[in-house]
Amino acid sequence: MGYHLAGFDVTGVDKDPQPHYPFTVIQADALEYIADHGHEYDLIHASWPCQHKARVTAWRGSRDDHPELITPGREAMESTGRPWVIENVPEAAWDGTMRADYMLCGTHFDLKVKRHRAFETSWGWDGALLPPCGRHAGLLAFEHKGERAYADAMGCTWMSAVAAREAIPPAYTRFIGDRFLAWRGAVTAP
Repeated sequence: MGYHLAGFDVTGVDKDPQPHYPFTVIQADALEYIADHGHEYDLIHASWPCQHKARVTAWRGSRDDHPELITPGREAMESTGRPWVIENVPEAAWDGTMRADYMLCGTHFDLKVKRHRAFETSWGWDGALLPPCGRHAGLLAFEHKGERAYADAMGCTWMSAVAAREAIPPAYTRFIGDRFLAWRGAVTAP
């Protein structure tokens, strides 16, 4: 939704049906789709499943049951020659699997939710400064994942509470989309 709000036409790709996704969605393996069609897009965003990296495993099961897709995903996106973004949990940046060009939190966008996410971009950090992550006291945290209030606090009002467990607040992707457009404008300026 955030990319849409930044002015992009959005196409989603997922191996599972996504009946509530508000944009065009293609049911396919994302790695294969990127290899075959990634070059057709202005920007590729990948939120590879975070179960392998996340500290919270109570509802996810064992990390060993989930593949690490960040590395092969980055390779697939790089092969397209197109700009790209990877989003994942902070643990993926802390262990060196990905670079955190941006580490975003709901407090950066006045959301009533504590949800940290790392973003690595093909253009790297562009100098956009964010204030330090704000105070989290009184905010909904991931532990509230089963409550409708959590999805609403993230700005994902069209999602079920279950779907919101793996969602990114639209404010985050709007910020990244705006940063990409600013970077592209700077790169193509005469």
